[in-house]
Order: sequence, then structure tokens, then C-alpha cells
Amino acid sequence: MNSTPEIRTALLAWYDANRRTLAWRSDAPDPYLVWLSEIMLQQTTVPHATPYFLAFAQRWPTVSKLAAARDEDVMAAWAGLGYYARARNLLACARAVANDHGGVFPDTEEGLRGLPGVGPYTAAAVAAIAFDRPANVVDGNVERVMARLYAVETPLPDAKGELKALAARLVTAERPGDWAQALMDLGATICRPRSPLCERCPLAAFCQARAGGEPGAYPRRSARAARPRRYGAVYVLTDGVDLAVVRRPPRGLLGGMLGLPTSDWTDQPAASHAPPAPADWRPAGEVEHVFTHFTLTLQVFVASGRAWAGEWTADPGSLPSVFLKAVRLAGRA
Repeated sequence: MNSTPEIRTALLAWYDANRRTLAWRSDAPDPYLVWLSEIMLQQTTVPHATPYFLAFAQRWPTVSKLAAARDEDVMAAWAGLGYYARARNLLACARAVANDHGGVFPDTEEGLRGLPGVGPYTAAAVAAIAFDRPANVVDGNVERVMARLYAVETPLPDAKGELKALAARLVTAERPGDWAQALMDLGATICRPRSPLCERCPLAAFCQARAGGEPGAYPRRSARAARPRRYGAVYVLTDGVDLAVVRRPPRGLLGGMLGLPTSDWTDQPAASHAPPAPADWRPAGEVEHVFTHFTLTLQVFVASGRAWAGEWTADPGSLPSVFLKAVRLAGRA
């Protein structure tokens, strides 16, 4: 028996009564704000992304205004959200929409996929939520719901294709934007990674993992490889007001961002590093930061003076999190 209509009816009724109030949600969605929120939410939680979204929406309320912004202003406003390639792609996409599409986002998945930095997921999300197109929007929340609903035994990440195909069966032309957001809300609030609230789930009667007695065991996961570790030194130089900073190269990790001077990051701890300027450097301890593909341990060195020929900033809060940790450890923020 095809349970798709019953599943859809149950979930949409639940969504109508329980939908989350989110800063970017509206009964008349603005494609620009939907796109902005989706870019910010990649690898970021809703509580963390919300203040950034509100600040961006107030400062750059349209895609054309964002397209006209200075790169360094956008990168500084993005600081703390992580995954900084997203900020570069954000600007590239805004400028493509402004310059090539008259400031209007394409209203199809295919058209959206042609924009810089817009991948399959983001294109599907914007098409569904902003333009009510029947698109298969599958994020981590939706993967978890599908894995439990159908008790998928294939472990992630190998199961991604299977989970996407299962989600596609439930997509119809009826309320596609609400359907996409309903699945996301269900995964975020009820079908949680740990301790799912099955007794409150509108799909409990259809859930094969619950019927099997182990909903929390899904999705299955392959064993993760250990994350590599890198080492280096970071230098906090201040004149009492301003902080010595460098503009990182436009490409690569933290590309285009202001940062603190550092040594190279290597696979082995180094016994010594060459400071970036002559000063009375003293050790202040270590900070650790987890990036997507490696963990970084930095020795923090502190000094005072003006022996720095590069840039200075009076706003350490505009630095990426890894450098802000060092500034805080040094007692400069």
C-alpha cells in the first residue's frame, strides 16, 4: 500500500500547528532572504546563524545592495560563522544575480544551479521555499527522518543516494515549500539526533525504526577516520588600542579574511618560530580550533609595541573564531 498521501497529510497538519518561528520565514518569502539564510545555515545551527542573518538583512536588505558591498565589509560581517568560502561565494552569487539577472533570482532549480556557489541542495531549497517548486530538499535533518521512517540499514555516507531517493517519493506539487520546511522542522525538533521524541511524532505510525524498537540507532554510520592535527604559532601584537593583523590570501582556508600573523601550520609541533616583528614576545598558552578536515593547535605569543608595518584593527571581534580565541587568551578582547 502506498502510504505517501497519509504521510504527507499527517506531517503537513503537524507543521501547520507547530511550525517554528524563524527570522527568514514568511508567508510571502523573499528569494534573496531565503537564499541568504540557506547559505548561512550550511554547517551552522539556527541559533548561531540568526543574529548574522538579521545583521546582513538590515545592512544589505536586497541582493543588489549586497552585490555592491565591499569584499572586506562582507568578510568582516561574516566573521564567526565559519566556512569562509561561503562568504566569498555569497558575494560572487549576489553579483551574478545583480549583473546577469537584473537583480532577480532565477525561479527554477536549473536556473539557480547556474549561480556561483549554489549547489544541488541550496538550489532545491530556494526553488521550493521561495518559488513553491516541487523540489527534493534533503539536508541532514531530512536524511535522519528518512533513515528512521524506512529503517535504512546502509550506513552514512553511503546511504545518501538511497535516502535522497526515498525523500523524492514524498515530494508532490502540493505545498512543496511547506513540505520541505515541515521535514526540516520535524528533524530539528522531534526526530532529533539523540533521544527522538517519538511519542510526539506525527509520523510515528509509519516509522519502521520505531516499530523495530531502536529509532535512535538510525541513521547507521560508518566508522569515522581520525581527524588529522596541525600545529603552529599565532602572534598577538597590540599597541594598547589596535591589534596587528594580516589580510589572508583570497583563496584557501579563511581566504580574504583579516587574521593574526601566524607561522605555517604543519603536521608536527615545531620547536621554534620566527616572530613577524621585533618585540618582547612571551608565551600565553595554547588554543585549539576544529576545522572541517583537521584540528589546529596554536601556541599563542603576546607582545606590545608598534613594530608592525602591516594593517591594524581596533575591532578584534571582526576576526575569525580561531584568532579571536587567541586574542581572548592574550587578554586583549
